[in-house]
Amino acid sequence: MTDVTEKTQATITVTSKGAAVGDMVIRFFPDVAPGHVDNFVKLSKDGFYNGTTFHRVIPGFMIQGGDPNSKNPDRSMHGMGGPGHKVKAEFNSKPHKRGVVSMARSNDPDSAGSQFFICVADANFLDWQYTVFGEVISGMEVADTVVGMKRDGRDNPLERVEMTVTISEG
Repeated sequence: MTDVTEKTQATITVTSKGAAVGDMVIRFFPDVAPGHVDNFVKLSKDGFYNGTTFHRVIPGFMIQGGDPNSKNPDRSMHGMGGPGHKVKAEFNSKPHKRGVVSMARSNDPDSAGSQFFICVADANFLDWQYTVFGEVISGMEVADTVVGMKRDGRDNPLERVEMTVTISEG
């Protein structure tokens, strides 16, 4: 377990084509998703997310990132990778509303690893099916910029949208 407090925050710094897009600051919900918060914080502190991309962006829905495969320019494997371990589902009563940070997974509820998504619109149909573990407290305009970028048929932005994640004590 990491030492996550109510003041622990993540800052996701987003760049595209070497230029700053902006920062999103996330506060966590360790009371309802302690395993997911610990996992995200540990991966972040280890530098796991640095250089990964937002590889799936769907206007009116969400932006998804955190796949280590996205460090590779071969886009065919983007969205398929993880950290080599899984996190047990912690479904909770936090609604999937605009700004919520939730863990992506496969069909297996206990298959979350490193990929996460940020809702750019309310998505209540995901409630109780995906683990909400945080929310954006500043910088949602960055998510709005990312979700509006031109993308391919797999919803992967045509230009790399990279992230660097840092953890601080607010």
